[in-house]
Amino acid sequence: MIENLIQNLFAINLGMMIFFSFVVAPVIFKVLDSKNAKKFVRKIFPYYYFVNLIVLLIVIGIFIFISSFILDFYITLFIAILFIFSLFILMPMINKLKDRNDKKKFKYAHGLSVIINFVQMIGLVYLVT
Repeated sequence: MIENLIQNLFAINLGMMIFFSFVVAPVIFKVLDSKNAKKFVRKIFPYYYFVNLIVLLIVIGIFIFISSFILDFYITLFIAILFIFSLFILMPMINKLKDRNDKKKFKYAHGLSVIINFVQMIGLVYLVT
């Protein structure tokens, strides 16, 4: 039963990431003008990182509660740490670089966020299967 709960939480996390990355984010820039898209992205991305982090913290809490420190625990912890990094360090950096119109550094930082997101999804695919 606990294993099913953990699997469902991983699936929810992965589903949110896929939906946001491949549906929500691209549509924002097709539907909204650039000024409003920028405002919307800055408001929604913290929630994206935070909600995904909370789901993983629940899973980590379950692993700790049942004293299960298997590989899945460490992968989950790693993915959660990447969400913390993205939420509290990378996202504010990306916003500052965009505000300063530093296109080269912005492109690098945004690319890093995309790579991190992809690595997290790969980890979650492993955890779900």
